[in-house]
Amino acid sequence: MNTGYLCFPYAYVASTSPSSLESVAMNQLFRCKPIAELLPDSEHSLKRVMGAGDLIMLAIGAVIGAGIFGAIGTAAAGQIGANGEVIRQGAGPALVFSFILLGAACALAGLCYAELASMIPQAGSAYVYSYATLGELVAWIIGWDLILEYAVGNVAVAISWGDYFNTLLKGVGIVMPAWLTTGYRTALLSADPAIHGLLESANTPHIAGIPIVIHVPAFAIVMLITVLLLQGAKESVTANNIVVVIKLLALGLFIAVGATHINTANLHPFAPNGFTGIHQGAAIVFFAYIGFDAISTAAEETKNPQRNLPIGILGGLAICTFIYVIIGFVLTGMVPYKELAVADPLARALQLAGFNAVGWIVALGAAVSMSAVLLVFQYGQPRIFLAMARDGLLPQWAAKIHPRTKIPSITTLFTGIVVAVWSLVGDADETYDLTNIGTLFAFTLVSVGVLVLRYKEPDRPRPFRVPFVWPVTILSAAGCLFIMKGLPHQAWERFGIWLAIGLALYFVYGYQHSRLRNRA
Repeated sequence: MNTGYLCFPYAYVASTSPSSLESVAMNQLFRCKPIAELLPDSEHSLKRVMGAGDLIMLAIGAVIGAGIFGAIGTAAAGQIGANGEVIRQGAGPALVFSFILLGAACALAGLCYAELASMIPQAGSAYVYSYATLGELVAWIIGWDLILEYAVGNVAVAISWGDYFNTLLKGVGIVMPAWLTTGYRTALLSADPAIHGLLESANTPHIAGIPIVIHVPAFAIVMLITVLLLQGAKESVTANNIVVVIKLLALGLFIAVGATHINTANLHPFAPNGFTGIHQGAAIVFFAYIGFDAISTAAEETKNPQRNLPIGILGGLAICTFIYVIIGFVLTGMVPYKELAVADPLARALQLAGFNAVGWIVALGAAVSMSAVLLVFQYGQPRIFLAMARDGLLPQWAAKIHPRTKIPSITTLFTGIVVAVWSLVGDADETYDLTNIGTLFAFTLVSVGVLVLRYKEPDRPRPFRVPFVWPVTILSAAGCLFIMKGLPHQAWERFGIWLAIGLALYFVYGYQHSRLRNRA
C-alpha cells in the first residue's frame, strides 16, 4: 500500500521510519498524498453533470457580483474609518488600471489552476492541489484558508445584496427600519454619523442594553440560497445560468446608458493618489475576481475535466476582465469618483446622473447577480469540507453524501447557517479584506505547487500545461503577494489570528485523525 511520500521542502524519496520521534513528526507534517489516490471511491463520488459552457457560466456567475456591484465604489473613492483615519487611498478613474493589474495577476494564477485542475479532477480546489505538492500541513492551511474565500466571502456578498435589495424597496416606496438593514459591525465601524448613531438611537430596540442592529435581508437571502443548493448540483447550475443572463443584461444596460453621460471633467485627475491608489484599489476590488477559483471545486462534477476545466477557468476570467474595464471607465466618467463611496455605487451613479428608473433596474440586476455569486460560493465551501473530511482532517459527518441528491447536504446546511448568522451582524468592508488576503495566499501556494510538481513528477501526464512555467509561476506568486501588500494592516492581523486558530484545530484533531499519517 502506498503510504505517501515526502515532498517540498524535503527531497522526493520513498517514506521511511526516521530514527528520532521529532524527525518522524516533522516528516509526517509534510507528507504528500499521491495523485493516483486523489480520486474518490464510488461511495463518496459526485455525479458528473457539467460541460465547458456550464463552467464558463459558473465562472461569470461567481466572478461578476459583489466586487463589481459593491467593492468597486470603495476602490475608486477610498475608505475612511470611524475616527476619520484613512484606511485606504482611492484609485479614482485609474480604477481601470487596478482591473488590468488584477486581470494579469489572476490570468497567471488561472494558468496554474488549469494545469492542476486538469491533472487532479477532484472536489477540493487548492486544498487538494497542495496536498499533492506541498504536504499535509500546507494543505490544511489552504483548506482552512479557503473558508475565508467561500464562507466568509459570502458574508460580504450577502450584505452587499441586502443593500441593493433596500434600494429596490425604496424605489417602490417601501422603507425598512435602518436597524433591520444594517449589521452591528457596519454601524460600529462607519464614519457616517447617521449609521454609527444607530447604536445609540432611541428608535433602535435594545435587549439588556445591547442595541439590536441586524441585516435581515442578508440573512434571508443566504437561507434561501441554501435551500436551493440542497436540491442538487444540476438544479443549482441551471439556476445559475439563468441568473448570469440577467446580470449581463443589467451590466449592458448600465454601460449603454452610462456611456451617454460621460463627463470628461470627472476623469481628471485620472490617478489622484498615484500608483498607491491603484495598488490599494486593486487590493480591495480583487474581491471581484476570487470566484474563478470556485470553478476548480466543480472538477469532480465536470464531464471531461481535462478539457473543460481550463476552458472554464481561463474563458470566464477573460470575459469578466473585459467587462470590468469597461464598467470602471463608464462609472468614473459618469460622476466624480468621491461620490462612489456607497454600498450600491452603480445604482447611485445612475441616480446622480438623473437616470432613476434605470438605476432601479440595475439595482434589480445587481440583486439577481449577487444571488448567483452566493449560489456559487455556497456551492464551493461544502466541497472543501468534503475533501478535507475524506482525508480524516475533519469529522466524517462532513464527508457524507445525500443518497438522492448526491451532494454533501450536511455541510451545505452547516455552511448556510453559519454564513446567514454572520451576515446578520457583519460588515462588508472588513470582510472583503479578510477574504482577499486569504484567497491571494491560496493563489500564491497554488502557483508554487505547480513548480514543485513539475520538479517532482515531470513525466506525469498533464492535459493542460502552463507555458513558460518558471516565469509564469514565479510572477503569479509574486503578483499575488504584491497585491496582498496593498491591504490594510488590520487585514494582516486578522489573517494571522485566523491561521493560528486553524493550526490549533489541526494539531488537536486533524493531525491525530489523518488517514495518510495513520496509514504511514
